[in-house]
Amino acid sequence: MLQACLNGSRGKDFHPHTPLTPSELAADAAAVVSAGAGELHLHPRDAGGAETLAPAPVAAALEAIRARVPSIPVGLSTHAGIAGERLDAVRGWKALPDYVSVNLIEPDAPEMIALALSRGIGVEAGLWSVADADRLVKLPQARECLRILIEINEQDEAEGLAAAAAIRTVLAAASLDVPVLQHGYDATVWPLYRDALMRGLDGRIGLEDGRHLPSGEEAADNAALIKAALVLARVPPKLAPETTPSIAGG
Repeated sequence: MLQACLNGSRGKDFHPHTPLTPSELAADAAAVVSAGAGELHLHPRDAGGAETLAPAPVAAALEAIRARVPSIPVGLSTHAGIAGERLDAVRGWKALPDYVSVNLIEPDAPEMIALALSRGIGVEAGLWSVADADRLVKLPQARECLRILIEINEQDEAEGLAAAAAIRTVLAAASLDVPVLQHGYDATVWPLYRDALMRGLDGRIGLEDGRHLPSGEEAADNAALIKAALVLARVPPKLAPETTPSIAGG
């Protein structure tokens, strides 16, 4: 599965085609789905362009997207940098996403996971480190998660790949049979995507994670990034031997 991450915390200063408004998000969703994306991940914005989980802007974004691509799963971020009381905001949602991402580094991650599951919302458990993975596998809801996100922030390729391998080792040791999506950020977007392809893991590409094509050229938009990812997926590189156990996603 290839997920398109449409905007994240980025703005127009990062890339002029970063979608922010409901109409921009809907148009971009249609473009990336046409390019081959199977799911969507986004950060709704308020009228001033700030990230928000408030019910009205969330509903506006979801309704606009679903009017254009009604059969495509849509997920939202719940990261701690979003202003406001996040748990109360999610409790107040009338329009529900198909899933939310929850970062295990955040203190209230167990509460957010439990709340989402109680509302019938799927959970992507975001792991940045071995410590996050250790925390997840101890949670009673771990096996109820829709998928695990191995989210690598390291900017050195070797360090990023090693961090991902260490997280996979923890998951394998716990026999946590949950689909895995692995992705990098900026300098590690394409190395982590290639590694995900080789290991049969789901992937994520889009302006939230980086604006450059594998060639190093700046992409025209999210659809161009998705197209480039699918070209790589058709001819994946050979898998190098791994010295630590890993698990594959669904």
